[in-house]
Amino acid sequence: MSPPRVSRWSRRFVGAGAAALVAWAVLAPLGVGRRPAVVLLLYGFVLHTVFGKSYALIPSYFDRTLATPRAPAVQFPLSVVGVVALAAGTRPGVPGVVSTVGAAAWFAGVLVWLGALGWTVRDNLTGRETATGDHQSDRRPIDRVSNAAVPFVAGYLSVGSYALFAGAVGLPAPLGGVPARISHLLGAGGAALLVFAVGFRLFPRFLVAHPPRALVLVVLGAGSVGPALLATGLDGGPFLVVGAILEAVAILGFALAYGLLYRRSDRTRVGLRAVLAGVAAGVVAVGLATHLVFVGRAPAVVTLHYQFALVGFLGLTIVGAALQFYPPSVGVWPGSNDRTALASVSLLAAGLLCQLAGLVVPSATPVGRLAVLAGAVGYASLLASAFVARG
Repeated sequence: MSPPRVSRWSRRFVGAGAAALVAWAVLAPLGVGRRPAVVLLLYGFVLHTVFGKSYALIPSYFDRTLATPRAPAVQFPLSVVGVVALAAGTRPGVPGVVSTVGAAAWFAGVLVWLGALGWTVRDNLTGRETATGDHQSDRRPIDRVSNAAVPFVAGYLSVGSYALFAGAVGLPAPLGGVPARISHLLGAGGAALLVFAVGFRLFPRFLVAHPPRALVLVVLGAGSVGPALLATGLDGGPFLVVGAILEAVAILGFALAYGLLYRRSDRTRVGLRAVLAGVAAGVVAVGLATHLVFVGRAPAVVTLHYQFALVGFLGLTIVGAALQFYPPSVGVWPGSNDRTALASVSLLAAGLLCQLAGLVVPSATPVGRLAVLAGAVGYASLLASAFVARG
């Protein structure tokens, strides 16, 4: 396969992620349970997008070329089957073998991803070689620190995915194979940490600004340790408290860093505004998590927490980055423009806020769900339009 072919497979991962977001948004008003919702949002939307863009970005960030360019084509069907089977397997009356097949397919796909990227960077595991040109040599210290966090991402994804597989087939599973623990390993450890690491390389360049180096170190350090403690102590105790504090520091620090970058920049593209909304949602997610840790685990707060984390913080940040990589204006369908993109982002953000208001005014919740659905469909259609144009 040629590099353009790899790029096409990368787009397919991103497109599958958008489809999973729409699927969740369609099912949410129908009362889909927490487990299938997390599968669609975390495994389907967030991690599919992470896999797709990491094939395109990580080798270049480590000054390498993807060593096994067929890997995306091998992983894609495994990951898609994994998500569909895992989501279907949560429904009453579905044979248990469906979930087992989903867990096995998902784990196999992650092994392909780990093998391909691991072999690619095998002689530069610390990421000291960054491919950062001499004209941007002042960015190299942050680029190296960001690269150094990527192996932690690989560790979290491998342990979390193995725990999912082991629990499904009856093998000894890390952290007991508890789904909520696995979700925190994959979400906070895999997806969020990669957003921090890649974000500190991408967003300063998009915004033509520099983040404070000390803040970068704090975010990546806390974000590398916090998820392990969170997952270990999820049932309560000191590990949970320390892990929650570290993860809060990481998310709030990233939000502050991005806010400073945005303020220092004169760039106002819709994708960059979406990321700003994403980090703001991250602040809300931290507030909800604080309530869960120190006050109590009310079901409505749990639901809002994972929605603000997966659709808000990770989701809007991913949407913003995607709109930078695939600008709406390149699309071929009517309405492929920044105005539609801004409307989609605004609907996603406003929909989440309406659902938050639903804690006080219950009638706001269905309005919020419909707004999120409209925003998800808008985002997916913009991506599809751009992908059609690129062939």
